Amino acid sequence: MNEEKPNLPFFFNETSSKLSSEQPAVDAGKPSLNVQLQPPEAEPVPHYLGHRERMKERFQNIGHVGFADYEMLEMLLYKSIRQGDTKPLAKALIARFGSLAEVLGAPEHLIREVKGCGPTIAFDLKFTSAITHRMIRSEIREKIVLSSWAKVMDYCVAAMAYESREQFRILFLDKKNALIADEVQQIGTVDHTPVYPREVIARALQLSASAIILAHNHPTTPFSIPLDHAQYR
Repeated sequence: MNEEKPNLPFFFNETSSKLSSEQPAVDAGKPSLNVQLQPPEAEPVPHYLGHRERMKERFQNIGHVGFADYEMLEMLLYKSIRQGDTKPLAKALIARFGSLAEVLGAPEHLIREVKGCGPTIAFDLKFTSAITHRMIRSEIREKIVLSSWAKVMDYCVAAMAYESREQFRILFLDKKNALIADEVQQIGTVDHTPVYPREVIARALQLSASAIILAHNHPTTPFSIPLDHAQYR
């Protein structure tokens, strides 16, 4: 009769033939090492976080004089783009049109051609342009126009230098050379606009104007209005 062999306890510190060559025996006299897992590295903080607050603080300290055109436009875009970095879009707009004034004066459909500019951004920029135009107009109304020719030129540039078609514009003045009215008499093509002296005179008489300034733009060179294209009588 075969006797059953008793089950012997198995100790890891003993060499056993049952252990594979890939599984070494454990040395009971050697202290075990506590392995500490390192926490995952934190993702880098985007460079633009806090940038808006720094830009606003800088503007409050030094005003607009210390800002480049793209930086002013970058801050203007904060209203349209609530979060994120607006600097790349501001630089793209400046690169496309040339300056802050030219961006604000550009037609809405051209603004929307710039990547990242949707209807909201285009509308906000054109609305800002309209406010700027009205401010210039109000400023001219309070001054004698012909004693500040630079202001007249700034006004004409803001009003029509970036139009896609030629405009014939008339500034009506009173006897003190202050602005009575600013009207677009005719809108033509890209290189031509008709002028009807009869209508010009009739309108001047209606407004009791003592003098007028006649000006028109050239869409082929949209960013300047030469002095010889504005006359007064």
